[in-house]
Amino acid sequence: MGCLFALFAGAFPRFATLLIWLARPLYFSTAFGGSWLWPLLGVIFLPFTTLMYVLVWTPGIGLFGFDWFWIILAVVMDLGHMGGVGYANRDRLPGAAS
Repeated sequence: MGCLFALFAGAFPRFATLLIWLARPLYFSTAFGGSWLWPLLGVIFLPFTTLMYVLVWTPGIGLFGFDWFWIILAVVMDLGHMGGVGYANRDRLPGAAS
């Protein structure tokens, strides 16, 4: 049961971003200036940051004030997740020091 929870927790930001992208494509494309490359790279490498950016972005204004706190928090969460995965799998890399 714990592994199933971890699987859903890891996939949630990507799934939620995909749902927002499908439900509100105009809102999503204006948040990224009409580009599809940056959101795609964001979903692959920084999914929680991409989701948070779309949620706090204000049409016509962008990001301001306390919105940057949420973006920085999302970046820290994404980097922490990547670091945790790398640390947990350190014994699988050949030549890595324990």
